[in-house]
Amino acid sequence: MSRHRKAALLPVSAAVACVTALAGVPALADDGGDASKLSAQQLADDAKKELLGAKSLHVLLKNNSAGPPDAQSPAVLDLALDQDGNCAGSLTMGTGGAEGGTVELIKRGGELWMKPDTTFWKTQVTGGAGELAAQYFNGRYVHGSANDELLKTFGDTCDLNAFQAQVDSGPSGGPPAKLTKGKETKVDGTDVVPVSGRTDDSQVVLFITAKDPHRLVRATEKTGDLRTTMTLTDYNRPVPSATPSKDESVDVSKLQNLSPKATPPQAAAPDRAVR
Repeated sequence: MSRHRKAALLPVSAAVACVTALAGVPALADDGGDASKLSAQQLADDAKKELLGAKSLHVLLKNNSAGPPDAQSPAVLDLALDQDGNCAGSLTMGTGGAEGGTVELIKRGGELWMKPDTTFWKTQVTGGAGELAAQYFNGRYVHGSANDELLKTFGDTCDLNAFQAQVDSGPSGGPPAKLTKGKETKVDGTDVVPVSGRTDDSQVVLFITAKDPHRLVRATEKTGDLRTTMTLTDYNRPVPSATPSKDESVDVSKLQNLSPKATPPQAAAPDRAVR
């Protein structure tokens, strides 16, 4: 389906915006030790090294934009991913109160499975093809090579190496000039120390574990009406390896056959809906 409109996925750069304050940290000496004895820069240094050294992570990224409703914009990325390109989780579309649907993602090796819900099909695929796809796939996974034209954008979301590389190099706008250490608090029951910084147009706060190893567990970024929150958990925990069965999956070639001008039949049998 060459005219299928790919859903606008949450790029790695959106996650990196949350960790701008880490981008300019040199990550040289291993300071470690009690957080009360470390400066904001030293805590950020430790957190950056832990993030860059992680073999796997669970990333929960939320876009709480106060802008107009937009079903095409990604709202939540909830994904376990590793340096081998494996991942498991989901992507939810729709900001400003819009409903864009959710797609489940599983990538293992060179294979990828995606399972959009009905709302995702109807809002992210043009014309009648979205409704037709929802009828045909009916809760099953679309399966194929992660390099397939229609699946590659989803597969690229699973790239932990790309995320780490951008954290290491930093955004083009540069990191905050100064980091400030706040009072110890808690994030989901974990003792953390907030480290904040400001650029020309945004405010970033990093919540770093008070105990050694000092890891980034949450980052928030405010830029105008945009509010982004990223939570990081499961450092070095393997990504779930289970993959859908053949009975739960449909080959991606069936999706390529859908035309944006398709008119969904009122009562189409699943095996006849797509030719």
